[in-house]
Amino acid sequence: MNIAMVTNTYLPHVGGVANSVHTFAEAYRAKGHTVTVIAPEFEDAPEQEADVIRVPALQHFNGSDFSVSLPLVPPLTRKMKARKPDLFHSHHPFLLGDTALRMAATLGKPLIFTYHTMYEHYTHYVPADSPVIRRFAKKLAVEYCNLCDHVIAPSDSVREIIQGRGVTAPISVIPTGIDPNRFADGDGDAFRAAWGLPAEAVVVGHVGRLAREKNGVFLASALAAFIREQPEQRRALIVGAGPADKEMREVFEKAGIADRAIFPGKLTGRALADAYRAMDLFAFSSKTETQGMVLAEAMAAEKPVVALDAPGARDIVRDRANGRLVMEERVDAFADAVRWMAQRSEQERAAFRAEARRTAEAVSVDVCTDAALKVYEEVLATWRVPDATEFGPWNSIRLRLQQEWEIWNERINALESALSDEEDRA
Repeated sequence: MNIAMVTNTYLPHVGGVANSVHTFAEAYRAKGHTVTVIAPEFEDAPEQEADVIRVPALQHFNGSDFSVSLPLVPPLTRKMKARKPDLFHSHHPFLLGDTALRMAATLGKPLIFTYHTMYEHYTHYVPADSPVIRRFAKKLAVEYCNLCDHVIAPSDSVREIIQGRGVTAPISVIPTGIDPNRFADGDGDAFRAAWGLPAEAVVVGHVGRLAREKNGVFLASALAAFIREQPEQRRALIVGAGPADKEMREVFEKAGIADRAIFPGKLTGRALADAYRAMDLFAFSSKTETQGMVLAEAMAAEKPVVALDAPGARDIVRDRANGRLVMEERVDAFADAVRWMAQRSEQERAAFRAEARRTAEAVSVDVCTDAALKVYEEVLATWRVPDATEFGPWNSIRLRLQQEWEIWNERINALESALSDEEDRA
């Protein structure tokens, strides 16, 4: 197959969507398929990239580490027409997501969409954030789904949520796969030695973008409460970077244990695998995930996970089997769960590690890639170009106009619904 992947975030940006697109693209290529990735420009992106088309973009939108693409539909469509894709796979419902809709309509190809993100939790990056804007974000994503031929949800939780919101397009649940072996062979002892983590210390780790929507201050508060009980024997390892970095450090500073929390910044490749192996358990407090790939990565490194009960986390963490699922968002409850895990006997810890590893293997790259390719095949098998495209250039233009109308109608419907909800609340 010839696949076009359209995304608003891609390498070298570090994040779940960027990693997902890259993971699937490489896996498809390894199985003999052709993949073109259409993505915004990012600082430090390689000058030469095979089968990647970069779109001009505004960097650091509204103080974030995201870039905002400036869609150039006609030039992109011409490039993609020459590449002859069989289908388009969009990974966002806006910006280049709009472009994916337009290109698919113009070229008469099916469109798949992965619902990676609970968009209403990210509206603080938009000027004039408000409850109306958050409801608009939810409605917009639903309308976009219903313009697509098939929707992929990364977890059962997300499928249930978006169906409840009104998505009627066919949905398949396919998480982003990981390579379990990549995270299993890290050198945790070397990492501990390099960062001054005592060999006998209980190290509670976290990996992720340090941002408001990830609930990092809550996590830091819970880990600080845990560490303060026995500061000589306990440590926190926070891997990642982002706008919440300073606030999280301040939590440990105010608790008087700043030297017990290690912040090595962003890590990739072997360094990341080493960091996972240096941990005794993994802590996760985000409530905005659709899957939480880092949970599977940690489990591949045989680390039990303590997480807040939320979409994504509840799909992979099984309480008292491969970790702890904390049902209440309270610092003391989360710290209690971390403490409970840390106090298990060696035999109990071995059972948790083995179950974590089995969980990670169930979401391997091969398993998830085969499932996604099966969806593509099924969509292509039932797809038929609308009759209008069979009657020359004019009908292609008509299809394009029809799609433009549907895109704007999508926005109007979402905005009207959000405003109506606001009036009902008044």
